Amino acid sequence: MESAEPRDGPPFSLRPRRLGVDTHHEPVVVLRADSPVVRAEGFEAHARIEVLGERASIVATLNILSSGGLLGPDEVGLSEAAWARLQPGAGERLRFRFARPSDAMSHVRAKIFGKHLSEGAFEAIIGDTVAGRLSNVEIAAFLVACAAGSMSRAEVNDLTRAMVHSGARMSWPHALVVDKHCIGGLPGNRTTPIVVSIATALGLIMPKTSSRAITSPAGTADTLETITCVDLDLARMRRVVEAEGGCMVWGGAMNMSPADDLLIRVERMLDLDSEAQLVASVLSKKAAAGSTHVVIDIPTGPTAKVRSAEQAQSLLRALYASAHALGLRMVGLISDGSQPVGRGVGPALEAHDVLRVLRRHPQASTDLRERSLDLAAAVIELGGLVPAGGTAAARELAAGALDDGRALRKFQAICEAQGAFREPGVAPFQRPVPSPCAGRVQAIDNRLLARAAKLAGAPHARSAGLLLGAHVGERVERGQPLFELHAESQGELDYALDFVQGHPGMFHLEAQ
Repeated sequence: MESAEPRDGPPFSLRPRRLGVDTHHEPVVVLRADSPVVRAEGFEAHARIEVLGERASIVATLNILSSGGLLGPDEVGLSEAAWARLQPGAGERLRFRFARPSDAMSHVRAKIFGKHLSEGAFEAIIGDTVAGRLSNVEIAAFLVACAAGSMSRAEVNDLTRAMVHSGARMSWPHALVVDKHCIGGLPGNRTTPIVVSIATALGLIMPKTSSRAITSPAGTADTLETITCVDLDLARMRRVVEAEGGCMVWGGAMNMSPADDLLIRVERMLDLDSEAQLVASVLSKKAAAGSTHVVIDIPTGPTAKVRSAEQAQSLLRALYASAHALGLRMVGLISDGSQPVGRGVGPALEAHDVLRVLRRHPQASTDLRERSLDLAAAVIELGGLVPAGGTAAARELAAGALDDGRALRKFQAICEAQGAFREPGVAPFQRPVPSPCAGRVQAIDNRLLARAAKLAGAPHARSAGLLLGAHVGERVERGQPLFELHAESQGELDYALDFVQGHPGMFHLEAQ
């Protein structure tokens, strides 16, 4: 939000009307086609216009109302995003003019044509993104240009620095602050809450910030939000870390690398997640959170986000290079990404999996437990609790903290410090998807499975998703559930079932 200074402007002004329309965080204004403002300024639909209020101004995308009684002749309609940024007072009137073209777009166009961008160019692009001067279409053009494989190591480093500089940055009175991140693309791989609980129970400092889902049925923040409060500001986050040694919060609530969250919103619409943007996204958040030592997990498999060993190694090299440039100590692990982890896919279903592991429940998912212990051991070793090369000793420490209940107690304490500890919910609509034959599961398509969970309502419907009934290598009988769809409405359940019936290759069975 920018302060609006007195300036000469057009003579026409209109009364703001809140339309209650969600425009995906992009400010949108609606003017009548017969409005004197439209005629006087020559505005057309989708023009970028500056809206001037008494205390603030914004740049917004214009929609034109050609007919109907939605707006009065003296009114302008504001989307929720526009209203939130302007916060017009009672009796306030708004003025309008064409927005000045963003200088950053010349850099975006240069990148589209394969030019090498300077650090100043990335600062300009990211600065205009955060200031709201770029539309979703313009941000999409930048993301696609960066996804074309033309980003050099220096450019990735400069983009990462620009994203760090775009918002607040934490610092801690500790020489060693650990962190962990998973590249994603693997349904149900919700290791972070378990790793944070183990590491902080052993005395490490781990202020964990996480993202919401980009293209998956759940991000770590989505899952944790079914158990505790994750929308903490910087001051509350600091108090939690001072009290408990760690936290598990949504990074988007604290203005740390805010450009990342804006870019992610557009990436979600494009279903795009390029290597360059991925590196910048991950490491800018870690640097902004004040981390000094980071473990990065790269699940790799035919239907994971990273599909091949060659792609994983390329990403690992890019991460190491940018981490070194930022002064971060990093360890990268390439893990099995051939199938989902745990049983639940979707925020609440994954939260139930996490709690079963922490509570040492007899039905806890063994694969989620083992993967979490592997990652916790890497964090423990990187954090210096065991000598370098002491992976076995680190894993023993991690298992001890999990098995004697220290990790569970620490998890509950962190949740309470963040504002709440509650049990995740259960979806009211459930439907099993039976196996068409007896046989052994040979493969599971992660992407199709994730798509089914999303169509059932995840992540926006917190208890929606699916519950796996079998993993690769396990035998199933004819009619036995391969998985169970969970939804919060009958319509979403039917929608997901229709998708499942049209994609029989979700599970590959060796008939017996």
